[in-house]
Amino acid sequence: MPENPSDVFNGWFTEAVRSGLPDPEAMTLATSTPGGKPSARIVLLKEITKEGLVFFTNYKSRKSRELMDNPRAALVFFWSAQRRQVRIEGTVRTVPDDVSDAYFSIRPRGSQLGAWVSPQSMEIPGMDHLLTLYKELEKKYENIPVPRPPYWGGYILIPSLFEFWSEQKNRLHERICYELQDGKWRMKRLAP
Repeated sequence: MPENPSDVFNGWFTEAVRSGLPDPEAMTLATSTPGGKPSARIVLLKEITKEGLVFFTNYKSRKSRELMDNPRAALVFFWSAQRRQVRIEGTVRTVPDDVSDAYFSIRPRGSQLGAWVSPQSMEIPGMDHLLTLYKELEKKYENIPVPRPPYWGGYILIPSLFEFWSEQKNRLHERICYELQDGKWRMKRLAP
């Protein structure tokens, strides 16, 4: 195994993309309140940088409120056809506005309007309410670019732990864990 777990992750992710798996960028994001109440949901990986993994969301959503109060999170990728899973733990922070602006500008127009319309994680009176707001915004931004809402943007998870799991015969699965200690990655093998 390489010394840097990012090299392993990038290789596995590239293989998942090239294999034609549906939604290889789908990842489970687990967050928790400061009191330890957990929650998890699927989000999409949008960029891999030298520093970490980037995803975008509404900053008023439950996940964002939890990340603001407790900026530690975990990600899980599961590529069933390849019999592989990757767990990643780390700290999370928002990305700069220019990064969020750049990504928002290339989103499909419908998704841009949806970001304005949806008060993510909040109770709504019904779908008709959202559809009415959406139609109003379609008219408002007809023939002009849709700006990024100030409450919408990106996060980057900066890894401190990677665990690579691959299925093996007799349930003797391979688990390799990398943990960041004193600025260096320490690798260890874990029992299945």
